[in-house]
Amino acid sequence: MSDKKEKTPRQKMPEQAPDVRRRNFEEVPHGYTAEQAQLEASRCLQCKKPSCVEGCPVNVGIPAFIGRIQEGDFVGAILKLWEKNSFPAVCGRVCPQESQCEGRCIVGKKDEPVAIGNLERFVADWARSQSDIPMPPIAEKTGKKVAVVGSGPGGITVAGDLIRKGHEVTMFEAFHKPGGVLVYGIPEFRLPKEIVAHEVNFLERLGVKVECNIVVGRVVTVDELLNEEGYDAVYLGVGAGLPTFLGVPGENLMGIYSANEYLTRSNLMKAYLFPEYDTPLVKGKNVVVFGGGNVAMDALRTSMRMGAESVKCIYRRSHDELPARAAEIHHAEEEQIEFFFLHSPLRFLGDDKGWLKGVELQEMKLGEPDASGRRRPEPIAGSTKTVECDMAIIAVGSGANPLVTATTPGLEVNKWGYIVADEAGKTKKPGVWAGGDIVTGAATVILAAGAGRKAADSIHEYLTWGW
Repeated sequence: MSDKKEKTPRQKMPEQAPDVRRRNFEEVPHGYTAEQAQLEASRCLQCKKPSCVEGCPVNVGIPAFIGRIQEGDFVGAILKLWEKNSFPAVCGRVCPQESQCEGRCIVGKKDEPVAIGNLERFVADWARSQSDIPMPPIAEKTGKKVAVVGSGPGGITVAGDLIRKGHEVTMFEAFHKPGGVLVYGIPEFRLPKEIVAHEVNFLERLGVKVECNIVVGRVVTVDELLNEEGYDAVYLGVGAGLPTFLGVPGENLMGIYSANEYLTRSNLMKAYLFPEYDTPLVKGKNVVVFGGGNVAMDALRTSMRMGAESVKCIYRRSHDELPARAAEIHHAEEEQIEFFFLHSPLRFLGDDKGWLKGVELQEMKLGEPDASGRRRPEPIAGSTKTVECDMAIIAVGSGANPLVTATTPGLEVNKWGYIVADEAGKTKKPGVWAGGDIVTGAATVILAAGAGRKAADSIHEYLTWGW
């Protein structure tokens, strides 16, 4: 029986052709049909000890929801997903499944793994088109109030878990729309905003209150939430959105953006729909992006869609060390993004009006591995080149924004400014938990959700039994 299942090929996700999609902001993959989803689900071996579940940071019951898809029970599949994941339409699109659930799939030992992420996306998208799916059960009201600061993946998970456990939950967001990095960081062509909005609306239908344009640390402090606003616990899921720059001469020239600003303007503020949305954004003809992670891929592919004639990725290591997801790198290559491997910036060059006109690069070679396990780039003496460009985007990481920590006495931070918390997200300040990028540094959506899950369990225990 298992041999027969393994012979069914993995169902390829239909997607836009590269020469078409590189100039539009529509979603790249089209998603499975019901027939494709059921055929792909038939490849699952329904393991008694599913290692795929161990690879999922929120422990989704993967064989169970896939089994329901195979049976055509899509309602049962989405209800099974909702037991562990409050935003499956998002996770099905942006999770690094290849290194998590699919990376543990037994089918993948001899064949391509089951397309768990594609199936999760299918079920969530199908559910969004329905109007009569029953909502998950809500426990009896406890009378306890929880403030969730930040409406990104960690905050969404905490809010979804705690509202179902019977607590009153309010989620505070600094921007004018909820979703955190899901709306300001990830482009429309990879994660449509209407999908994030629908997932947040799912929480609101469960009873979560969402308050936008509230900058915790300025409008209200954590202590005020606890002592004056009547909240019994606070979860800090504020991300790590402080831009990191290169620190090379000329970095203050006009036409140079941090990836944070560039993606926020183009995504959340919809600069890509100009002039319908009057958000200012330089549209470069010759664009260079520094970095090799998922954020760099998003910046590269966005600038191509904004009308650039040439887009170059400048990365100081080789192709093998690129930290971005393989699918994102593949899509960028298909969309005619150029890659300059083993190059590092020395200085930016400007014209007499202060606008960027080029960048001088140092050629590199790979030496011994560094602390990250990747080989350390070393300069090749006397080997430099100049690349013409009129726009540059810096996507080399981000740090901890000090806004919340600086206004919260008793909250311990480490030397990098990240909040110190234990495995369950509990901080040194009573009644306060934290998780996601503000604790670990920049990581993935699903790892933030996993941290949120642990924190929600710990907060529930605290609200039930005390600190």
